[in-house]
Amino acid sequence: MKTILVIEDDKVLNHLIVSQLGMLDFAAHGAASWAEAERFLETTEPDLILLDIRLPDADGFELVAKLVPQTPLIVLTAYGSIEQAVAAMRAGASEYLVKPVNLEELELAVARTLDNVELRKSVQFYRTRQSAWRQSFLIGSSEELARVERLIEAVAEENTTVLIQGESGVGKELVAREIHDRSGRAEKNFVALDCCTLQETMFESELFGHEEGAFTGAPAFKSGLIETANGGTLFLDEISEISTSMQAKLLRTIESGRYRRFGGLKDLLAETRVVAATNRDLTDIVNDGQFRPDLFYRLSAFVIDVPPLRSRRDDIPELARHFLANHDFSRRISKEIAPDAERALLAYDWPGNVRELRNVIERAIIISGQEPVITAKHLGLSVSRPFGAAGSFTVKLAFESEPTLEEVKRGYFLNLYRKYGGHRMQIAESLGISERNVYRLVKRYGLK
Repeated sequence: MKTILVIEDDKVLNHLIVSQLGMLDFAAHGAASWAEAERFLETTEPDLILLDIRLPDADGFELVAKLVPQTPLIVLTAYGSIEQAVAAMRAGASEYLVKPVNLEELELAVARTLDNVELRKSVQFYRTRQSAWRQSFLIGSSEELARVERLIEAVAEENTTVLIQGESGVGKELVAREIHDRSGRAEKNFVALDCCTLQETMFESELFGHEEGAFTGAPAFKSGLIETANGGTLFLDEISEISTSMQAKLLRTIESGRYRRFGGLKDLLAETRVVAATNRDLTDIVNDGQFRPDLFYRLSAFVIDVPPLRSRRDDIPELARHFLANHDFSRRISKEIAPDAERALLAYDWPGNVRELRNVIERAIIISGQEPVITAKHLGLSVSRPFGAAGSFTVKLAFESEPTLEEVKRGYFLNLYRKYGGHRMQIAESLGISERNVYRLVKRYGLK
């Protein structure tokens, strides 16, 4: 139940407002003076304050400045003092009500104010979680992490293209954002595009924009992400998935600094830094004829290899505690990771890398409920895992000789495919990859 303090020296009006708020299921308390209100505030933190701008023992404007940083506030004012009420709102009050107070307006003003408070809390919560996730790659003290950070620092202020390589879930986009945030472009847009989620026509339209009538379903002009990222950074994730014709257009844009909207005739300037990422070996794709060598050489002017989480095991406990601490501040959750849970985290090989670790910790928080300690049973890592993890986390594959890496990957994928009954969304969430990548793996391993 929300607590509301009404500070109004007119005792009849005070009683009327308190009674009405009580009928609306609020815990309402009245104070006829600032002195009386102070005594209440010594022991109680209200969710909302209704304040008469003119009190016999205090200046209303001074009280607004004092109260607003901690508590949302609605100002009560006489008809002739509306200018003062507006001034109070400029000082931070959320609403004002003119006396005599209309009870319907009172109800609406209180609801609006409290709803806005909850909305601000939600926005702050999601910003905090997003910030925590964005910072998460740089959590840890391993040499592998330090090497990546040195490379980020070295290339951030340069305008050269960057190619970030690493498995799904290692934090390639986080590295790209870190490069952007440390550069002179930090005040401009960082725009990300997943290259494997769009068909070629839609990809070209998304990247370069299109003119009216450029293709079926394009009735109006649209600017592209290159334009949106002007002066900033364009991050192309899974660059290996774009077609050879799009590769040629992208190469031209990078080399000339110009591009043309889909269906357009005029070249436009592109003052945008391109950072690309892939979870595949581009050299192999070039050799297979699926990727242009000239674009590869252009993108690989500066390469950052992001290590998988299993290569920086010393960082796992610190990362887990980081995700635990930043999960949900609004619930004031305080949990610890038990020693057996930490051993399980270290024993597991994390094919989904940092993204998978985050998901496992968030799931463990939910499953553990009100328990103050997360144990191994909450992690759900007791099933067989790939890559020869230690203890109960080893995987037994039926190979007559030492398996190749591709055979191990195939065996792991087959296990997941059977476990989730071929459900692509669940497989994608488990691996921390897109459903399109799951579809590609299904075809590669002949499961459909």
